Amino acid sequence: MTSPTRVTLPDITLSVIDEGAGPAVVLLHGFPDRATLWRPQIEALVAAGHRVIAPDLRGFGDSDRPDDVGAYRIHRSVADVLALLDERGIERAAVAGHDFGSVVGWALAMRSDRVTRYAALAVGHPEAFRAAGLAQRALSWYMLWFQFPGVAEEALPADDWALLRRWLHPGVDDDLVRTQIADLARPGALTAGLNWYRANIDPRTFADETPLGLPRLTIPVLGMLGTADVALGEAQMADSARYLDGPFTYVPVPGGDHWLPARHPDTVTEALLTHLRA
Repeated sequence: MTSPTRVTLPDITLSVIDEGAGPAVVLLHGFPDRATLWRPQIEALVAAGHRVIAPDLRGFGDSDRPDDVGAYRIHRSVADVLALLDERGIERAAVAGHDFGSVVGWALAMRSDRVTRYAALAVGHPEAFRAAGLAQRALSWYMLWFQFPGVAEEALPADDWALLRRWLHPGVDDDLVRTQIADLARPGALTAGLNWYRANIDPRTFADETPLGLPRLTIPVLGMLGTADVALGEAQMADSARYLDGPFTYVPVPGGDHWLPARHPDTVTEALLTHLRA
């Protein structure tokens, strides 16, 4: 895999992996990762004849980390991806997202006709997430905890990141864990990642199940969820089909945790390639 390059866009400078030639696929990571989360998929997609664009989203990896909480609103990252496509000379692309990158991907697909097909990993359609009720809100408890400036910044790094390890990676210490901790330990990086939640989660509407009235996608959509995901239940993914007018394929990963691209790379890669060929 080639080294990332710094790409200056109108509103931000991002670190971007741009590799391969052929139909473009954009890969969007989430919290608290960087583009290399997708390393197995990048290699496989390039080998299959695709051009892969995988940015470190704003605040993560080696991309810029704005201080303003408002800089992390989802629409800002949607604009980043569209500007990146312009800068790279790409008219249309397939998109895959994981975690908060999945949220960006849903928003991008709803707001732009430049997305040819979409793959959502872990996070389902926003309407399905909203309708998933208190069971999903209980799994999403941390979204409210993250709202208090300085609290998670103190608790998460304590005792060599013991809480993060116990909560997000129970019993596992691999390259993914080490990369996440090394990234978050840099000055300002943990706050930048938490600002994604502070900018986009409103405690006043956290438990609201009122439909949002979002546009209905007609492009093909793939949804993938690990059945052992600690943060996301099946309803918010499987029920995404109710809010789509195009074909939806749901691929549960038995025993899969939250980090599907890294921990279940072959399953994710096979599903993505099948989705792109359909």
